[in-house]
This record gives sequence, C-alpha cells and structure tokens, in this order.
Amino acid sequence: MLENFKQLFLIVSRALFSNKTRSFLTMLGIIIGVAAVIIIMAVGSGAQALILNQFEGIANSEIIAVLPGKSDANGPPASVFGITTTSLTLKDAKALAKKRNVSHAKAVTSYYELDLTVSWQQFLLDTSLVGTTANYFEVEGGQIEKGRFFTSEENSSGARVVVLGSSVAKELFASTNPIGQRVKVKNQSVEVIGVLEERGQVAFQSYDDQIIAPLNFVQNSIAGVNHLTAVRLKVNNQKNINQTLEETKQTLREQHGIVNPDNDDFSVRSFSDAISLVETVTDSIRYFLASMAALSLLVGGVGIMNIMLVSVTERTKEIGLRKAVGASNWQILKQFLFESIILTLLGGVIGILLGIGLAYLIYIIAIALGYEWAFVISWSAIFIAIFVSIFVGLIFGIYPARRASKLAPIEALRYE
Repeated sequence: MLENFKQLFLIVSRALFSNKTRSFLTMLGIIIGVAAVIIIMAVGSGAQALILNQFEGIANSEIIAVLPGKSDANGPPASVFGITTTSLTLKDAKALAKKRNVSHAKAVTSYYELDLTVSWQQFLLDTSLVGTTANYFEVEGGQIEKGRFFTSEENSSGARVVVLGSSVAKELFASTNPIGQRVKVKNQSVEVIGVLEERGQVAFQSYDDQIIAPLNFVQNSIAGVNHLTAVRLKVNNQKNINQTLEETKQTLREQHGIVNPDNDDFSVRSFSDAISLVETVTDSIRYFLASMAALSLLVGGVGIMNIMLVSVTERTKEIGLRKAVGASNWQILKQFLFESIILTLLGGVIGILLGIGLAYLIYIIAIALGYEWAFVISWSAIFIAIFVSIFVGLIFGIYPARRASKLAPIEALRYE
C-alpha cells in the first residue's frame, strides 16, 4: 500500500510540475482565501487587544455605571444608540449616594453630556460639554494642571464656569493662558477656571477633548432638561461590586416604583461587564469577517474544478493509454482526486505562510504608528484553513476525477 502511495505521489508530482504556471494559477484562489482568513483573524485579535487595552486603566477601578433605558443581559441600553431616555434623574443619584441604600458606594457622580461648539475670539471648536458634580475626581480620577475645579456651592448655584480638557485648551488658546478667559458655550459667556492634566483616551472616552461644567448650569442654562445621561458609582472595594450592583438596582426600582425587574427603565453595569460585552462584540465581528473571507475558498474550489476538467481533456490520450495497460477506473480516479487535494493543500500551506507574514507586517506597522497592537495567530484558524483546503480539493476534485475514470480506453486513445 505504501509503495502504491509513493507511485501515485510521483505520478501526481510529475503531472503538476510539468505545467508549473497552470498549477500555481490553480492554487491562487485557495492561497488568497486562506491568507485572507489568517490575516482577518490576526488583525481582529490585534484590534480586540487594542480596544481592551483602552479599558486597562479603569478595568479594576471599582466603577459602576448607571444609564437610562432598559437593556438585556448582553446588550447596551437604548441611550447608547442615541435614543433619548429621561428615566434617570438627580433625585436617583442622591438616593444612590445614601449609605443606607448603597452601603459600599464610596462616591456617586452625576452627568449630563451633549455635543456643541465652543468659541473664543475668532476660534471655534466642536467638543463635548460634560455637566457633572464637584466630586468628579473621586470617581473619574485625574488632576487639575492649571487653575482649579468648581466647588459644590458653584454647582448648586449654577455658576457659569468651565474646566477645559488639555486638548481643548491647546486648540482654543494655543500659548495663551486660558485661566480667567471667557469662552462662549451655546452663546453664553462662561469663565475658564481650570485646565485638566493630559490623560488621553480611556475606554473610547477622551478626557482631553471635553469641557466640564457644573451640572446645574448645564441642565438649566444650556440644555433645559432635568434628567441625566449617566450616574457613576465608585465602590470601596472590588469584592463589593456584585453587592453594589444589586443594591443599586433595588434602590432605583424603589425610586421608580418598579416591582417586576422585567420593567426596569435603567441599566446598571460594572466595567468588567463592559469588557465582556466588548469581547463578545469584537469576537462576533472577527468571526463574521473571517467567514466572509472563507467564501473566497469556494471561488478557488470552482477554479480548481475548471482547471482539472481542462487537465482531463488535455490528458485524455494518457488516460486511455494507462487504461489500455490495465489501470482501473479507481486508480484513475485516485490520481486526479489526489492531484486536486495536493493542489489545494499546497495552496493552503502557502496561504497560511503568506497570511502570517502579512499579519506580522501589519503588526510592525501598527507598533511603529504607536498602537498597542498584539500579534496573535490562532492555531484553530490554521487548522481550519488546512482542513477546508483538503475538503475543497476533495469536493471540487470529485467531478473531474470521475469524468477521467469513466473514459473508455479506445475512445480516449483515438482522441485528438
């Protein structure tokens, strides 16, 4: 049996190497398809690592976020999709701040956020205005670089003061000291009292590209609303996260008169939940794109079938001669089927090497551009690529092989 296999391998090798260009073009569809799958899986893993690194600074910071709008266990609340919901108010935040309601809440901060244009002299800048409370740093962290933050009294009175993110300060004022300057926010003149220390982007939120103002001023004088876009709680210890999640939900249900949890009009999540959600979403996108790339393997399979049919036609006399000297239908079928499998397997191996090489090149470029990229090659993707290559060769090689095996020796020898 081993001798027969060696003989078959030699016959197939001679047939493939006798026309190298055609063999390579036959494999090209498989090479591209496999390489695309490897690259997409590697780039997807790298992008996922990059996104999750955005959470690194706050993943263990014991923060719980409360958002208006109901959501299921695996999805974001309606407010995330830009749907306005008014179910969360300052009264809710005050209830959450009471120790008898939420025993392990170290600090509770309220937010109302909107996008607008801020101006100073002739300069305009599109940014985010965040209305919040004076204990902002207790939850969010960060520091003041220049000036000061507003006080609880200024928040209560709706003082017209703002604290600028570092990017906003640089873009609006350049080398001018912004402290004491007056900027216009929605046609209202407000005083700049502070500039935040540069912090960068954390979990999709740029702390530098925003303006912070007293919540009372933003709600009443800018937006004209009495609801919040979010509340965040800082828990005193990571081990108390789950208890705080439940106490937060129970407090809000009491505030809103909700008996059945199915009727919740809010969403409560810890940042570890957010990370799990991000992993689920990025995994889904990665595998979806990989499956789309894998469709090109079918195109490659059709190409192999077409080329193998041409090969059968060109080698009709050879087939007739082999049958005349005693080759059986099964031996002819094995030869052409083995050729098809060898082509797709070789194409798969080349595709894997090409995919890994290009994925590594993308990794080098991403690192050079300053991204926290990860070079990850999935062994499961490699295994699947090889398996699919053999499967494609088997499926799309059957018809040409059967056609070759059924040729009548006399007719094949007479073929011109």
